[in-house]
Amino acid sequence: MKWMHLTVELVTGFVLLFLVVKVAGKKLIHQISPFTFISALVLGELLGNALYDDHVHLWYIIYSISLWGALLLLVEYMNQKWLSFRRLSEGKPTALIRNGIIDYEALKKNRMTLNQLQSLLRQSETFSLREVAYCYLEANGSISVLKKSKYQKTTREDFQLPPQSVYVPITLIRDGELLIDELRELGKDEEWLRRVLRAYGVASYQEVLIAEWLEGDGLFVQTYS
Repeated sequence: MKWMHLTVELVTGFVLLFLVVKVAGKKLIHQISPFTFISALVLGELLGNALYDDHVHLWYIIYSISLWGALLLLVEYMNQKWLSFRRLSEGKPTALIRNGIIDYEALKKNRMTLNQLQSLLRQSETFSLREVAYCYLEANGSISVLKKSKYQKTTREDFQLPPQSVYVPITLIRDGELLIDELRELGKDEEWLRRVLRAYGVASYQEVLIAEWLEGDGLFVQTYS
């Protein structure tokens, strides 16, 4: 009887969760916002705890999942109805880079490091910060990137040009700290770097938010101010 009871609870929970996802919309899976992330966790916990608690009966599972699904639908309705509520529940995109300049305060506010920003940019096929005109952190944690016009995607075949070698940018300074291993990998020394920084009006590493070298394009430097 216990196995039969567990089977009925599992099948019922599976059907209810399937219906909640179908009715609440694909956003619950594909467009994870803070609210939908918490909702997915709670739905799983409701079913999981109910299955292994002998004092919880089938009707409690049906009631709890149905009520939570109804609350999800209510929130979605309010999102569509009122813009102010949508901003509260879903948040809004945050500009991390404007006009090619990193907004360091926005990074700190969103508890994001330069390493994480560079990683997300690489996942968006953007390997150098100098390519970026605007970068927005979306509510679901992904980023949207608008490249500067000269870096927007074209193919050399479009202009019947011969292929050229490509290079990976090397970060030499991040958060005011010199990355000595990367500098040595580039085959340069600190005297060379200081001389190049002076050309940008930079006196010390501590003034630099990020400095990045790209072969054929030189050094890209952004300071804290």
